[in-house]
Amino acid sequence: MKKIIRKVKTLIEVYYAYMVEYRAELILWVLAGCLPIILMGIWMQAAQGGQFGLKPVDFIRYFLAVFIVRQFNTVWVIWDFEREVVEGKLSFRLLQPIDPIWHHIASHFSERFARLPFSLALVGLFFLLYPQSFWIPSLSRLLLFVLALALSFSLRFLVQYTFAMFAFWVERATAIEQFWSLLYLFLSGIIAPLELFPSEVREIVLWTPFPYLIHFPAALLIGLPVDAVRGFLTTLGWLIIFCVWNRWLWRRGLKHYSGMGA
Repeated sequence: MKKIIRKVKTLIEVYYAYMVEYRAELILWVLAGCLPIILMGIWMQAAQGGQFGLKPVDFIRYFLAVFIVRQFNTVWVIWDFEREVVEGKLSFRLLQPIDPIWHHIASHFSERFARLPFSLALVGLFFLLYPQSFWIPSLSRLLLFVLALALSFSLRFLVQYTFAMFAFWVERATAIEQFWSLLYLFLSGIIAPLELFPSEVREIVLWTPFPYLIHFPAALLIGLPVDAVRGFLTTLGWLIIFCVWNRWLWRRGLKHYSGMGA
């Protein structure tokens, strides 16, 4: 156990040092996640003259929560893995005594800590601009949010890492992610809260993995009415599905792998 902890600590320290070398890029990544803030202004104006069931302050808090969630579940593993396969760099990973996935997990985990100060600064600035939106969630709601956020990142990472496995057969696995991103953008709650969807559409969407990547943890944080039990169980179900699919593609892909140096 001590050996495992030491390896994990070393991986995280190495990748954290790598991430903080690119502070300017991190700031750009944080700012790139400000789309919810832009959409917030649009929906606030619409809520003042429409019947959406949500007040303007609800939209402010919701899109702030979306911004926070996106800061923690941003994933880029498919681009790194595709490059490793196409350029043959995966061969060196396979010689190491750990599964290559742990390098990617450590990279993403370290990046969360590196971007945290910039994200907190933007949240603080947001509350200065919109003081009426300030709220303090209860401890139970906060704990549920943290759990949902961890599952959200796990699912987002696993989905993208599963799509990355197709790099063993095609040179542009990222094309699959780009198509997935279109559905993710519209069905996850980034563009609009699921409460605005027609009830029949919303019920169908809730059986897909998309709402549990953004809307579910955001709704838990601000107190929107959601079925927490169903949300967590559905998230776990999709995690199991993609985990099984991922390991199957990994074993098949290694047999097919023929990158430079393999």
